[in-house]
Amino acid sequence: MSTESYRFKIGDFECIAVSDGIHTYAPPTFPPPDTFLFSNAPKAQLEQELGEHNLQPEQWMEWTSPYICLVVSTGKHRVLVDTGAGGLDPETGRLLRNLHAEGISLGDVDTVILTHGHPDHIGGNTIEGKSAFPFARFVMWKDEWDFWTSEATELKVEEHVREVLLKVARNNLPPIRNQINLISSEKDIVPGVCAIAAPGHTPGHMALAISSGNDQLLCFADSILHPIHVEQPDWHAVVDLSPGQVTSTRRQLLKRAMEEKALVLAFHFPFPGLGHVIQKDGRWRWQPI
Repeated sequence: MSTESYRFKIGDFECIAVSDGIHTYAPPTFPPPDTFLFSNAPKAQLEQELGEHNLQPEQWMEWTSPYICLVVSTGKHRVLVDTGAGGLDPETGRLLRNLHAEGISLGDVDTVILTHGHPDHIGGNTIEGKSAFPFARFVMWKDEWDFWTSEATELKVEEHVREVLLKVARNNLPPIRNQINLISSEKDIVPGVCAIAAPGHTPGHMALAISSGNDQLLCFADSILHPIHVEQPDWHAVVDLSPGQVTSTRRQLLKRAMEEKALVLAFHFPFPGLGHVIQKDGRWRWQPI
């Protein structure tokens, strides 16, 4: 399977999971992965859970995460979900190249949905300070836009990541101000692509329900960062701004995914990030395609 793009269909919609590259989270910039991803997990329970996934805390010193964007072609609209990290890292910023390889030019995209304002989701908004998608309408939850464009944000973001988060937001949000459409309720962004309020990871974090015919895709974005979060939805990451809220959001999304037998796309899961939520041994489990 290619690690750059993966084509699939949701009803009549043509979809492509498109890689923007990978990023490695490791000390000293970030805590070790077990602390970074599962900051409130009881030690003994965490060790047991990691062991079931063939991970040893003392040896697991870095987490290499894919960044997976999504293209949805509905027939009337070409929608891009998130723009990747741009030049954040030597291994990121591959989105535009991979779109081109799929025959998609920047001018072909008419709607760009930004699930939230973290660097790996908005870093490809601009090229040399100007909008990378000049003919597109950008869509973001209003609370999210307000948070990242407010001076007060500096007081609410973790110190060790504050400089990078604020720099990317200030470089990549103002240039699209004239193209932005801010929403504050769950509704169709284009027919068949519906916004879902999914706060917690960030104040206005957004998930998506993409429906055509009898098929549905739930785009979790960063509501869930690692497959272990499916099994342990109460374990939150250092970068989850509101832990209690992210837990509630996770449980709602996981329950919906399982009950509706929806295909799921998770931005940080192993490429192509697609799978299903199933019930096994009394717990939710991740079943990759």
